[in-house]
Amino acid sequence: MDDLGNHAEPIHVARFGTQVDAKGVLVGSPDARRCIGYLTKYLNKSAHESHEAHSGAQNAHVDRLTEALRYEPCSATCANWLLYGVQLKNARAGLRPGCCKSKAHRRTHLGYGGRRVLVSRKWSGKTMADHKTERRAWVLDLIGQPADVPDPNCFIWQPVGRDDPDVAPLSHRLLRAVAERVRWRKAMDDAKARADGPLDNSATAQGRAA
Repeated sequence: MDDLGNHAEPIHVARFGTQVDAKGVLVGSPDARRCIGYLTKYLNKSAHESHEAHSGAQNAHVDRLTEALRYEPCSATCANWLLYGVQLKNARAGLRPGCCKSKAHRRTHLGYGGRRVLVSRKWSGKTMADHKTERRAWVLDLIGQPADVPDPNCFIWQPVGRDDPDVAPLSHRLLRAVAERVRWRKAMDDAKARADGPLDNSATAQGRAA
């Protein structure tokens, strides 16, 4: 910077907004339980990465554990129950002990089958449809569009075949979907720009002109 002098202009300018939005959580508040659930869920998602085997003995130990877990019943529907003469749930032809596809038998899980913590809807009381509706309402509010949802009872939903005369060609439907997504993205960018205020791009423009 000393070699450039005090009157040097930058070629490119980039401004960053708020990177961390840290908020405190009070004990006993409605958000406390929800935040603890989120932390528990995501901190335990990669529990198998907490320790890596670095020696031959450690790798051999993990191999023995994986081989043992291969034949341990992991659930009521696991085919390994056949080894013990137990009728498993939802039995069907083709099941073989040691070939269960559950995560509990995988090396990266080592006995921790399925989800290690409750899914979000079990402790938040919201389904994926609820979260999708909230996100849609947030986006519509941000871009200044009404969030009125038509009554679903006003429509009749029926499967449509490829040969239906009312169905546009696939290429047209794809182009329409892409154009709609581009329009949404532009509306989101415009709304964010209005919320953040105008940016001073004079230095950037001068750099490009140079």
